[in-house]
Amino acid sequence: MLELDFSDFPQLTTQRLQLRRMTLNDAPALFRMRNDANVMRYMGRPRAERMEDVLVLFDTMEKDLSANEGITWAITLKGTDEVLGTVGFYRLKKAHHRGEVGYVLHSDHWRKGYMREALAAAVNCGFDRFRFHSIEAETDPRNVASNTVLERCGFIREGYFRQNFLSHGEFQDSAVYSILGTDPRP
Repeated sequence: MLELDFSDFPQLTTQRLQLRRMTLNDAPALFRMRNDANVMRYMGRPRAERMEDVLVLFDTMEKDLSANEGITWAITLKGTDEVLGTVGFYRLKKAHHRGEVGYVLHSDHWRKGYMREALAAAVNCGFDRFRFHSIEAETDPRNVASNTVLERCGFIREGYFRQNFLSHGEFQDSAVYSILGTDPRP
C-alpha cells in the first residue's frame, strides 16, 4: 500500500508558474472559475452559484489534504498571488499506487500553455515525490483542449465509456487517460 504524507506541502515551480497551497483568500478566484459556464461546461459538476459552494469545496480539499487523501495546488504566475487555476490529485487508489489528476483553469488564461506547464509539474511530483506508479485523468471526450493537454503531457487514452455518468441532466461519455511512471514525460 502506498503511504502518502502531505503534511509538508510541496510548492512547485515551473518556468512561468508557482504551484502553492490554496488558502481561504483564494476563494473569490475559485468562485470565478467554478461560476464560469465556459470553464464548467465539461466538468460534470454543477456551477458554483454562491460563495458557500466554493467554501464547501475548499473544506473538502482541506479535509482530503489532512487525511492524505488528496492534494490541490493553486496555480499562480511567478511573482503574483492571483490564482489562474488549480491542479491536484484525488480519488487516490493507494493499494494500486495510482492517483487521479484533476485541473481547472480560468477561461481568461486558456491557450497560453499554462495548464500543460502546471500539469507536467504535478505529474512529475506525483511520480518523483509521491511515488505513484500511474496517474489517470477522466475527461469528457468532447473537451478537445483538455484531451490535447493530457496527450502533450504524455498521457495515453486507455478507455472510452459510453454514457457512464449523469451530468447537467444528460448521460455523458467519458474518456480515461493515463501515464505510467516509466513513460516518457514532457
